[in-house]
Amino acid sequence: MPLITVGVNHKTAPVSIRERVAFAPEKMIDALSSLIAEKTANEAVIVSTCNRTELYCSVADSNLVNDVIAWLANYHNIALADLQQYCYTHLNDDCVRHVMRVASGLDSLILGEPQILGQVKSAYAVSQEGDCIGPELQSLFQRTFSVAKRVRTDTAIGENPVSIAFAAVSLAQRIFADIRKNTALLIGAGQTIELVARHLKENGIKRIVVANRTLARAETLANELNAEAIMLGEVGDYLSQADIVISSTASQLPIIGKGMVERATAKRRHAPMLLIDIAVPRDIEPEVEDVNDAYLYSVDDLHSVIEENVRARQDAAKAAEQMIEEGLDEYRRAIESRKVSDLIVTFRKSAEATKQAELEKALKGLEMGQSPEQVVNKLAHGLMNKLIHAPTRYLRDAGADADQDALTIASNVLGIYEEKDH
Repeated sequence: MPLITVGVNHKTAPVSIRERVAFAPEKMIDALSSLIAEKTANEAVIVSTCNRTELYCSVADSNLVNDVIAWLANYHNIALADLQQYCYTHLNDDCVRHVMRVASGLDSLILGEPQILGQVKSAYAVSQEGDCIGPELQSLFQRTFSVAKRVRTDTAIGENPVSIAFAAVSLAQRIFADIRKNTALLIGAGQTIELVARHLKENGIKRIVVANRTLARAETLANELNAEAIMLGEVGDYLSQADIVISSTASQLPIIGKGMVERATAKRRHAPMLLIDIAVPRDIEPEVEDVNDAYLYSVDDLHSVIEENVRARQDAAKAAEQMIEEGLDEYRRAIESRKVSDLIVTFRKSAEATKQAELEKALKGLEMGQSPEQVVNKLAHGLMNKLIHAPTRYLRDAGADADQDALTIASNVLGIYEEKDH
């Protein structure tokens, strides 16, 4: 069955569009089930991160790609025309190549960033949990994970790790002369915020406060890093103490608004505050950038911060691209081999059925008192006639059509060759 990819990412769509098509984790299985229930796809995996939303589908017909785009627009209540201008699609080999590049970090905002592989694996696991994946996508993603692991192991693309978290901390270091004197308020307690916290700690930041909807999760992270943990509802009380605010949650609504920041900067006597919003949908209202002494950056603003890191990984990326092509070729061969395996199994079952039928005739002959020699002759003759019937008919038809290519293939398959005069 055809494989297709439909998606938007940081290269094709601004954050204002990406946040509208992002899938909340708790609704992912319902979305997958809807996509399949509407017969738009037979199998599906949805990868939804701050930088991309992509649907990988096995479909009955490649023309259904437009139906998948329409489903995505309808599910998120976006006008189809508004979404189409930002969408990209990939079919079959291009779909395979794309998912391998994504999982290997070659299509990321930060070239080679390692978090995306875990996110793709998580998306695959969610699809499995929802029983929305079958043999087509299972084969695709298992091969993808193998290739991505090879890229990580055999190239330098994973050396000197960089990520959105690394870029955010790098930006803070550029704005503040010495972050060892600063306080950071981190909102969320997921993998990205954990990485931010570790980078900040490694660079000697004075104080870290972690805010999360679930206090226990914030406390777990805070205890590891000698930080403070607070509830999400306490952010307003602590905001004025923060020089650096970095937010990354799965909230569907903004957590920090313009008024909250205005009150915080007033208490700070207008000391500068850096706010970095790396969530999609956004955690911080865009209007915050209008507040004096508040400097707001979104994930889209981090491009310039990471350009130097990207250049350092270009050589490794070239080697990785070659591995992707090799992985694509291996995937093709595996799929073709699977088709042949199915054919071989069918052929063997047919031969086994023929053998069994002739054997039963032979046993009945012996029971009726026929001589063993007579029974064996009949068995051999019957087997020969049944097994050569289809090939003989094929040879006759090919000969009647003067199809020399078919005759040559049949000769090779059957292991028969014309004797040549010497």
